[in-house]
Formats: sequence, structure tokens, C-alpha cells
Amino acid sequence: MVDGVHFLSASMDARGVGHRAMASNLSDIAAMGARPVLATVALGVAAGTSEEWILECYRGMYALASEHGTKIAGGDIVRAPALLLSITVVGEVSRSRLRRRDGGRAGDVLALTGPLGASRAGLELMRRSLDIEASARESALRAFNTPAPRVAEGRWLAASSHVHAMMDCSDGLSTDAGRLAVASGLGATIVAIPTHDAAKAVAEALGEDGRTYALDGGEDFELIVAVAPRAFAHLARRFALHFGRPLISIGKLDKASGLRLHETAQPERELVPAGWDHLRYYG
Repeated sequence: MVDGVHFLSASMDARGVGHRAMASNLSDIAAMGARPVLATVALGVAAGTSEEWILECYRGMYALASEHGTKIAGGDIVRAPALLLSITVVGEVSRSRLRRRDGGRAGDVLALTGPLGASRAGLELMRRSLDIEASARESALRAFNTPAPRVAEGRWLAASSHVHAMMDCSDGLSTDAGRLAVASGLGATIVAIPTHDAAKAVAEALGEDGRTYALDGGEDFELIVAVAPRAFAHLARRFALHFGRPLISIGKLDKASGLRLHETAQPERELVPAGWDHLRYYG
């Protein structure tokens, strides 16, 4: 994670930077239904970085890792032209509960563990001053600075044989839903775009569409799940009882290639991936 690309050290405190870096990596473990066990941290220190900043960054990483039973086992530190963190998290999962993105089946319900777009809204608030409701501001900034990896949700979902595939939504729904479908040798039709209230509020203040934040914003770290259609209603009820929030149906996998958006009363159209891509030039 590189300063100015994945986090903004000029606008974030050191503990938030550490938390955000660890959350991103724990989310990858959560997406496979695994339990995170240990982490190593490589830290590149830019000129002018204080010892107290480094210690506070590690405190942020340590607090979140400890919350999920993960030990920071070692790593490395080096002077670098820009502040950067590279974390490796090792997890463990039984073979029967391992969930990858390539296990989806035609007809599976695609679902999300939560609404999207709040992290992108938080980024916009870090960049500029906007007059929005305090609760929306707080939610957006929390989603960007201290995101919650869905480790417990991933392990719970992976325990069901009706869950066929899973991945985290770190690069935007328009990109990641397509990745899961392609990995499974299928296409997908999205019929709903669950958008966080904070994303709607920030987008409205900027004269934009909050759904774009959900589709393309990324770094929400909710899980995308492919579930057998006959089992979805029962699984969703149990999920809501267990976690106190819904498992949100957003569409289905199908045999037709490509990714499509078909909202209520709207004509079907191709959904072009427009989320984050590290190999694409953003000038």
C-alpha cells in the first residue's frame, strides 16, 4: 500500500493508516472463508517520517490483527522514496470450507454482505469540505479510515455447502462481480446496486450518482457470495439473525458471457468494469 495511492498520510493519522493496511489483507483471507493466523509487515519509510508515527502505525495494525486473533510475526523496514506498507497475512481453512472465486454455478444468486460506496464517499470528504449530515460524514470517514474486514462473515458463509464462490469487493462491484463470473466460466446479471446512505449523501452534495460510488469506488471490503438459488432465502434469514444485517441479493450468475445491469423498469445494458485496476493508467 503506497502513500497517495491507497492512503493519504497527509490527511490520515498513523493508526488509521496501519488499520487500513491490515484490513485490506485480512479481507483477502476472509474472502476464502479462512481464519487469519499470522502477518508479516514490510515498511518503507520516507524521509521525514518520525519514530512516533511508525509506532502509532504499528499500533493500528496490531489492534486490528489482535481483534481477529492474528499475530504479527515479523517483517522488515527500509528507507523508501515514498511511505509504503506491504503486509502478508497467512490464514488456515479446511479443504471442505475453502471458498474461491472460481466455484460459482449458473443460476447462483449473487449477494453482498453489505451496501457499497461509503469508502469512496470517505475519500471525497478527505479531499474537500462538504456540507452533509454529521452521521453520514462519520460513516463515510469511518469506512475509509477504519474499514471492517468481514472475517467472521466469511467463515460463517464458507461453512455452508450452498455457498459456491466468494471474494471481497475491493475494486468496485462493476469490476469484482465480473471477475468472479469470469473465474467461474460464467457471466452475470446485476439487478440491484446496494448503495450506502453515506455514499448517497456525499454524491448528492457533489451532484453525482451514489450508485457510481458503489459500482466503481472500491475498498468497501464487503464480500461477494455466490449461493445456490434454492438455499438463498434460508441462508439469508440465518445470516440476518446471526449478524443483525441482511445478506443482500444483487443478481445471478448465468451462462451468457459478460456482465449486465438490469434494474427494475430499465432496459438491460452492458456493465463496463470501471473500478480500480493497478495496470490501467490514471492520468
